[in-house]
Amino acid sequence: MVLSLSPLDRSIARGVLLDPCRYIQTLGQSDSSQRSQYKNTGNRERGAGTRISNGVFTRSPLTAVSALFHHHNKHVIEKNHVRGTASTGANDYREGGGYGGFWRVGLLTTGAMGLAGLAIYEKSQREENKAAAIEQTGGFVDGLPVYTANDVANHKSLENGVWVTYKNGVYDVTQFVHQHPGGSKIMLAAGASLEPYWSMYSSHQTKEVWSILEGMRIGNIPKSEQKDSTDKNSPYATDPARSPILRPSSKAPFNAEPPMPLLTNTFITPTDLFFVRNHLPVPNVSLKTFKLEVGCDGTKKPISLSIDDLKRKFPKKTIVSAIQCAGNRRSEMSRVKHVKGLNWNAAAVSNAEWGGVRLYDILKEAGIDLDDYRGCHVQFEGLDKGPEGATYGASIPVDIIQNMKFDVILAYEMNGKDLPRDHGFPLRVIAPGIVGARNVKWVNKIVISKEESHSHWQRNDYKGFNPSVDWNNVNFDKSASIQQLPVNSAICEPSDGSTLEPDAEEVVVKGYALSGGGRGIIRVDISTDGGETWHEAELDQCKEQTLYKMWAWTLWEAVVPLPAKHGGSAQIICKAVDSSYNVQPDGVEGIWNLRGCLVNPWHRIKICIPSENTA
Repeated sequence: MVLSLSPLDRSIARGVLLDPCRYIQTLGQSDSSQRSQYKNTGNRERGAGTRISNGVFTRSPLTAVSALFHHHNKHVIEKNHVRGTASTGANDYREGGGYGGFWRVGLLTTGAMGLAGLAIYEKSQREENKAAAIEQTGGFVDGLPVYTANDVANHKSLENGVWVTYKNGVYDVTQFVHQHPGGSKIMLAAGASLEPYWSMYSSHQTKEVWSILEGMRIGNIPKSEQKDSTDKNSPYATDPARSPILRPSSKAPFNAEPPMPLLTNTFITPTDLFFVRNHLPVPNVSLKTFKLEVGCDGTKKPISLSIDDLKRKFPKKTIVSAIQCAGNRRSEMSRVKHVKGLNWNAAAVSNAEWGGVRLYDILKEAGIDLDDYRGCHVQFEGLDKGPEGATYGASIPVDIIQNMKFDVILAYEMNGKDLPRDHGFPLRVIAPGIVGARNVKWVNKIVISKEESHSHWQRNDYKGFNPSVDWNNVNFDKSASIQQLPVNSAICEPSDGSTLEPDAEEVVVKGYALSGGGRGIIRVDISTDGGETWHEAELDQCKEQTLYKMWAWTLWEAVVPLPAKHGGSAQIICKAVDSSYNVQPDGVEGIWNLRGCLVNPWHRIKICIPSENTA
């Protein structure tokens, strides 16, 4: 059985499909009072409290239930809504008012009887629809057209229609994207499966939402169309499974970043959404045989430690630290002139809580005092190997390690659990503020040496050059290896090319910022008029860290006015300033380099602002 809802009711209730936590509206408050409350609280806990998105207030999962309640109690609705217009129906919803007015007027009118009626209605529907919703949603339905994965993939834009899949079902959600301010979220799954996004939110697993989804059913997709075809003879065949939400830059080796709008959902990046950077096949490591060797070049025999030794003999250290790939935002540099490397967008960066042992304690156990090795290097070697047998390796100068010696750790945990294989199980280096390439995964060997690592990725990669150096005249030996990162920031929401609500006067902008060497972010500036005027964003930072020893990223958010004469489109710009007053350069041309590393110009996106008369 599928609930019968009017098109209007259905369009309203669809708002919970991908991210129900975006649909929260405080009962009885006006737009202005809600915005004031939001700004004053500074709440950054994603999925809780009142939130603003792209010029409109967003609502709670109760909106879907309110649509059902509205379906049976239309007599309590008056012709007004949050913004106080005299219209009803779809126009109310598109203009951002939703059914806040319905809840305010309707519940005040019906009082306890209305709430009791809602409870009775929910209870009766629970028994009637539970089995049908669970069994039927996504199942193969006879008589409907059968589509291929390519058919679905061709419908991922508003122009061609927006299709998504769930199990064997194909659904056309174009109307939802057109009508609802939260439609940008569903575009993340456009042309693909809803399942990985739904798995992020347990609140999706309800019969009401399943029933609403089935109301948009247009066909079937055979399960065989969704199977992964991995070459079993490939050295990458034993790589771990990954979240389908990640967007690969390459599959062998696997390198991928999460969708930009998901980066700012939580201060700590969920492990499954943490960007993945692999240079070689992921090794299968056994805890029974794993040993970490620590020593010095040409001296006494190194010590050998198991993971159990590390956990038993040394105090645990936890630290929140971001990791950023040297090639983050490389695609922007490629637009100016082709560069060699993975075509990363701006999400090759993530933030996690790492747990392990201090490198300082391990070196002390091996009888190594770094004060005796000034001018030397700490070399790290991993267990990942190429076809010729060479392992991945990197090194960090002792002088840098000394400045942060109590914060460099050998991590065996990520976000409170054992490291996953993609992120270095069973042990990895976490050197906060240092480029990701030096945070060696699957580390099993540490050596203090007068020379930096001889690894290809240390000597002949991850170095910077001026824009006049190209592959015909490059000399890697003359350039220093990248270590600490420059200041950087990027806009995560709205997405580049997205469309705001008609006649929007302001936009909510969200993003991240970070800098290397422990330099915290002191300001993020936002402009919507080409840099003529700037607005400061509100910053969300790790409270346990200081501006001069900050290893975590900074999340930021701002409500910014749009230009009065925008002509239907606008460019949003962000730039960050760190605690040493380093600021991002305004363009990429002056920092272009042949490997596309350290891309940190002002981040720019374009948005469309349609007129109500043409929307």
